[in-house]
Formats: sequence, C-alpha cells, structure tokens
Amino acid sequence: MLLWRVARHLLAIVGMALLGGLLSATLVRLAPGFDTDEHELDPSLSAESVHALRESRAGEQNVLRYYTDYLKGAVRGNLGVSHTLGQPVQRLLRDRWPVTLRVAGIGLLLGWLLATALAFGVSLSRLSAYEILGTTVSGAFLCIPAAVLALLSVILNAPGYLAIALIVFPKIYRYSRNLLAKAYAMAHITAARARGLGEMRILMWHVLPTAGPQMIALAGITVSIALGASIPVESLCGLPGIGQLAWQAALARDLPLLVNVTVLVTLVTLLSNSGADVIIHMVRSREA
Repeated sequence: MLLWRVARHLLAIVGMALLGGLLSATLVRLAPGFDTDEHELDPSLSAESVHALRESRAGEQNVLRYYTDYLKGAVRGNLGVSHTLGQPVQRLLRDRWPVTLRVAGIGLLLGWLLATALAFGVSLSRLSAYEILGTTVSGAFLCIPAAVLALLSVILNAPGYLAIALIVFPKIYRYSRNLLAKAYAMAHITAARARGLGEMRILMWHVLPTAGPQMIALAGITVSIALGASIPVESLCGLPGIGQLAWQAALARDLPLLVNVTVLVTLVTLLSNSGADVIIHMVRSREA
C-alpha cells in the first residue's frame, strides 16, 4: 500500500512536470514574434541561408507535434539543441546547474538564518521595539523588486547569493513570525510560563513542535522562490547559471531551451515540496 502511494505520487510529479513543459511550449509558440529570427535581418545572408533558418524552426510550428518529438528524444537522452547558443541543451544544463545550486543554495540558507534569527529574537524578547524593527526591515525589503536588489549587488560588488538572501528573507520572516506568535498565544504556553519554565525550554519543547511542521512546509516553498529570484540575479550579475540561461532563452524565444528549463524547475519545485511533506509526515508519525 505504501509503495503504491509513493509510486502514484511520483507519477503525479512527472505528470505535472510534463504538463509544465507543454504549457511553456504553448506560451512560447503563441508569443508575438515567434516566427521571426533576428538573424534573418543580417544583410550578408543569402536567400538560401534565410530559408535554412526558417526551415530549422519549421518543426516547432505545431506545438503538440514538437512536444511529442521532444519527449521521444528525451527518453533517448536527447534534449535538443539551443537555437541561440548552438549547443546541446543537455550540455548547457549540466555545465550551468552547479552555479545556480551554489548561488541559490547559499542565498536560501543565508535568508533562512537571517529571518529565523530575527523572528526568534523578537519572539523571545517580547519587546515592542524589536517587533517594530523586524516589521520595518522585512517590509522594506519586501517592497524592493528582485531586479533592484540584483542591480544593487552589482553596483556594490556584492555576491549574487546576498541578493537572493535579501529577496527570500522578508517572506520567511513574516510567515515565521506569524507562526511563532500563534504558537506563543496558545493556552499551554501560558500555563508553562505560569509554572516558571524558562523561555528556551518553552521554545524547544512547546513552540517548535507546534510551529515546526508549517516551517518545514515553508522551506519547500522557498526553494521555488529562490529559483525564481536567481533569474534576475544571475542575469544582472553575469552569473552563468540556469537563471541566466532561462533569461536568454526567453528573450530569444528559444523553444528547446525554455521547455527543458521549465521541466527542470518544475521538477525541483515539486520534489522540494514533496520532500517537505515527507519530513512533516515522519515528524508527526514519531510524535504519535
């Protein structure tokens, strides 16, 4: 029974990833200017060269036919060739994913450290001044667009992961602070304080078991937020990762590249959320 549930869940993840790729291909195909290629404007090209350029995209006119051929090639390990970069997509993804993993991973970890440290500090101190400070700082960074933070990191010569950390920080802080406030408002927390228990003991034995599962679920969601933030950060900071690749593919309407990037990002997002669900289930089973 358990194996069947796991298999059904994995099939659902694969189905959602494939559906995301199909929707991405459809949106790119319906985008204005899809049938044009900037290389056709080169006056040095002959009529035969222009015709060859158009023929190279002829198979992408029918989205369903293109996506079917793409899936057949993907089963054999062929993910297609990028129109703009002229390289196999599989090689591009293999060479660039370590950059995104490092930048997004360090940024996500740093954002979580900043947000949880501030949220726990505000909750433990119970001072209105700290509450106002946390709300003001998180609200300020929440109002700044991701592209502006990426541009500031370029101007200040700061690492790209710092921009990602500041992008995810306010979202993590505000949700974590609300979870902790809700947990501290429960009756058994008040009873524990009335019995003279210390704040750290209350936090570890009463607050975290209550707020922990929701924070684990938030961790899964913030993975997709960090991946989305890596697109403007890598593009503006000149980091050769998946985010920069997605930006270049979107500008050039590079269908083979965009479909593969969409499927990859969808898979990572679904797997991170599923991993968070599994951890929550294990924690609750142990508590039961």
